[in-house]
Amino acid sequence: MWSAGMLSWISRAVPTVGSLSFPHCCPCLPSRRLDRASVSSSVRARKRDDFIQDLEKEFVKFRRQVKETLPGSGWSPLHQTPGLPPERADIVIVGGGVIGWSTAYWLKKKEAIREGVRVVVVERDPTYAKASTVLSIGGIRQQFSLPENIQLSMQSAHFLRNIQEHLNVLNEEPVDIQFNPSGYLFLAGKEQSEILEENYRIQRAEGAAVTLLTPQQIQRKFPWINTDGVALASYGLENEGWFDPWLLLNAFRRKAISMGVYPCHGEVVGFQHSTREMETDDGRSVSLKRIHHVNVRMPNSMEYQPVECALIINEAGAWSSKVAEMIGIGDGPEGTLEGTKLPVEPRKRYVYVFHCPNGPGLECPLIIDHKGVYFRREGLGGNYLGGLSPTEEEEPDSSDLEVDYEYFHEAVWPSLAQCVPAFESLRLKSAWAGYYDYNIFDQNAIIGAHPLVTNLYFATGFSGHGLQQSPAVGRAIAELILDGKFKTLDLGAFDFIRLFRGTKVLERNIL
Repeated sequence: MWSAGMLSWISRAVPTVGSLSFPHCCPCLPSRRLDRASVSSSVRARKRDDFIQDLEKEFVKFRRQVKETLPGSGWSPLHQTPGLPPERADIVIVGGGVIGWSTAYWLKKKEAIREGVRVVVVERDPTYAKASTVLSIGGIRQQFSLPENIQLSMQSAHFLRNIQEHLNVLNEEPVDIQFNPSGYLFLAGKEQSEILEENYRIQRAEGAAVTLLTPQQIQRKFPWINTDGVALASYGLENEGWFDPWLLLNAFRRKAISMGVYPCHGEVVGFQHSTREMETDDGRSVSLKRIHHVNVRMPNSMEYQPVECALIINEAGAWSSKVAEMIGIGDGPEGTLEGTKLPVEPRKRYVYVFHCPNGPGLECPLIIDHKGVYFRREGLGGNYLGGLSPTEEEEPDSSDLEVDYEYFHEAVWPSLAQCVPAFESLRLKSAWAGYYDYNIFDQNAIIGAHPLVTNLYFATGFSGHGLQQSPAVGRAIAELILDGKFKTLDLGAFDFIRLFRGTKVLERNIL
């Protein structure tokens, strides 16, 4: 059962507000009537920033309450009906991919009292047949242009190097994610070389072990590469390579369950929430929402189980926008915070498997040419994986995971053969397609709390680099919830509010 402290916290989480009490409860909105037509754009922008700053002050108080309440909620274990989620939880994670299970692990790792935080992970497809995690190529790199992305991957690499200390389960087989430390090699033409050098300086300043190679140095190290048209390359010397995504996902899942996380096979189909309308003297209103229950529909059934909860984390990947829409995010007027949508959608990406017995062999890193075509070695038998992210105009239909094999012959193979002449005689063996949780706003992650849904958090929109950053992202979300702030790495640049402000956080090394 819920403790008295938890129930009182739930009732206190959003103050009782109304048009009369609003100036006391939420000083973030103007208290005097304004003639909108006479307000200049600069004044509106200043008021918007004041609104955001004051709203953040309210959330500081809210997060402090979360920190004080969650680890000591005091509920007692209840009998669970097999196949059904629990009736109550402290935190419900929507999405059982690697980000979701990493977050669950870190929440239990950081809980102040054993069994003090009840965490439920809801995943609609336990086979992971269409999951972004297991359909990726499993790469990890530090070669980004944003310091936050560099640090996320560096911290995740450190976690993976010491994975036995974190994810090993007593009396079970040691964790082995089959990491291959072969590095990334970015090839740049003359037009891209300046950007590559700028990125290199940022990466080195952040502590990443990266080096620049001239065409002559490339040929000495990788004599099978054709350097015609290559002006410069950057090469990761450590903490880069690839691993088995399925093994990492299962390692997080197995460890989290051993720590008391409850796995739930079902689909989130809606929320039960309360709303408080706040109205200013000039007629402007803002709605604060708080979710009370998550409705989880059981497999092969039209029935659902409501799960009472204190916090929800939307980590549903490519489908996280659909989850956000269930609570009404983005339903307000365009240009307002209430009307700001979660701009994440599924984007289909092809991965092709080809065979070339005379190819680069064991010394092959993960190579990306100046057009974005990539490939890496797969195993020891002359097999390789490769692909290319399409342009906006070429985006394929994402309603299914069918593969376009012509795309390989027309767009991918010519660049492969240009880069490695031996690939002129390659043989395409198979292919698959997977989804990116693609942030159409700026192709970077959205991490943190929603400003108007007081107990909803996000970790989504990674646009292709969520797997490699999952250990550090899970830790960051757990810190934000249980400590009230980011501690290990400040990820404030990735917050939801930037979508409303229109402030893009752009990455120059997107794959």
